[in-house]
Amino acid sequence: MNLMTPVARGREDGEGSVQVHADPALEIEGAQVLAIYGKGGIGKSTTSSNLSVALSKLGKKVLQIGCDPKHDSTFTLTKQLCPTIIDVLEQVDFHSEELRPEDYMFEGYNGVMCVEAGGPPAGTGCGGYVVGQTVKLLKEHHLLEDADVVIFDVLGDVVCGGFAAPLQHADRAMIVTANDFDSIFAMNRIVAAINAKAKNYDVRLAGVIANRSEGTDEIDRFNDATGLKRLAHFPNLDAIRRSRLKKCTIFEMGDDPEIVAVQEEYLRLAQSLVDGTDILEPRPMRDRDLFDFLGFE
Repeated sequence: MNLMTPVARGREDGEGSVQVHADPALEIEGAQVLAIYGKGGIGKSTTSSNLSVALSKLGKKVLQIGCDPKHDSTFTLTKQLCPTIIDVLEQVDFHSEELRPEDYMFEGYNGVMCVEAGGPPAGTGCGGYVVGQTVKLLKEHHLLEDADVVIFDVLGDVVCGGFAAPLQHADRAMIVTANDFDSIFAMNRIVAAINAKAKNYDVRLAGVIANRSEGTDEIDRFNDATGLKRLAHFPNLDAIRRSRLKKCTIFEMGDDPEIVAVQEEYLRLAQSLVDGTDILEPRPMRDRDLFDFLGFE
């Protein structure tokens, strides 16, 4: 089967959907695979990069894969915008045998290895193809064999099977959200996408990461109603914003007590993922029910 052959999954993989089915030969073996999702602009790349560092500080060999045409997932780790897999493949007319690992994989802070998958030109192609080509290239060069943890940092909201493609590789998915209606609405849709993929793949939802939020009352209320669990909480701290402007992780921002508290929360989250999280069986709401649930005062 071709890597990108659309397979009609019928009711198995989403009502009336046509999904891009992963080539079994591209399965990632040996590493714990995490996929980070959430509303566009919610802070997934900041969360992914700091989590990668936290895992590396626990002694894990970490590979972070950015899945966004902006290819800025890893720049706080590498201090640069790394060339994408699609860019370097295009330069050699998609003859992957002409590429070397150093053409597209870069070492970031504290030894985190970084890859930017990139994306097809706007309005063309599919994000699922890009993810597939990235995993294929990494396997061809045996770059997944030494990784203890692989983190997919995934573009924005899940709107099609292509953006959901990392779920076909992941063991656990996490959703980054804020304590507001739009973020929770996106989270509800992502829960439904993860549930659909969980019917045919090993991925399961690990839980929710609250980000850029002083409170978590609406997140917690939604979690209680749907069977979700909050794994970590990162406040709307200016040092986190400044760390991205400085092209560095929160672990490079000094030892102010507020910064240390964030570092410790990332380390606690990392340890919980290494130890193993509970398997959740969430029940997403219908859109109308979610509107009524969150309400308007």
